[in-house]
Amino acid sequence: MYARQMFDVELEELSAALITMGAMATESIDKTIMAINTGNRQMAETVFKGDDLIDDMEKKIEHRCLRLLLKQQPVASDLRKISTAIKMITDIERIGDASSDIAEICMSCENSPTGELLEDITKMAEAGRSMVSDSIKAYVDEDLELAKKTIDADDIVDDYFDSIKTILIDKIRTEPERSGDFIDYLMIIKYLERIGDHAVNICEWVQFYKTGMHKNERIV
Repeated sequence: MYARQMFDVELEELSAALITMGAMATESIDKTIMAINTGNRQMAETVFKGDDLIDDMEKKIEHRCLRLLLKQQPVASDLRKISTAIKMITDIERIGDASSDIAEICMSCENSPTGELLEDITKMAEAGRSMVSDSIKAYVDEDLELAKKTIDADDIVDDYFDSIKTILIDKIRTEPERSGDFIDYLMIIKYLERIGDHAVNICEWVQFYKTGMHKNERIV
């Protein structure tokens, strides 16, 4: 019984570590949004350099998961929880990478977006940020309804991507002298779209954790 209690404590610590890593990724997106809005290259540099901390956190959580798997023969629900954590940290790390890539573009971009274009990119970034935050919350609260809602929210991010991409392609054609800026903005929205995709992945693993089903296929 004592061994099982200790195992449960370590599972709770694993969840806490995931929350921390998720918060780091969410903060990275927040700072990225600020860098886009203000053209603050110092803020962008902070995001770029901070990606190493998220990478380190991924390695620590992965090590913790492997140690838990080796400690005792986990029951099916334990195995799903630990497997979910291993999958989640990969997506959280990639969310951090996407924020870092956007920050790198902000550091080198000659002109920040303005007007309606800036407003739409900011809304897209905020929608992606909400998805990441909700995906972590869905895992913590074991909330299948929130996981499904977050997956559905990806349509909003995709709609922003399609709309902004159309505008930017038209601007490349009509304002060729600024094509370099517009290509940078295209890269930014592509990374934002990927952030939404990674949040969807996290939610699909939450569904697996709670139901044993992943993408309509029974695994455990």
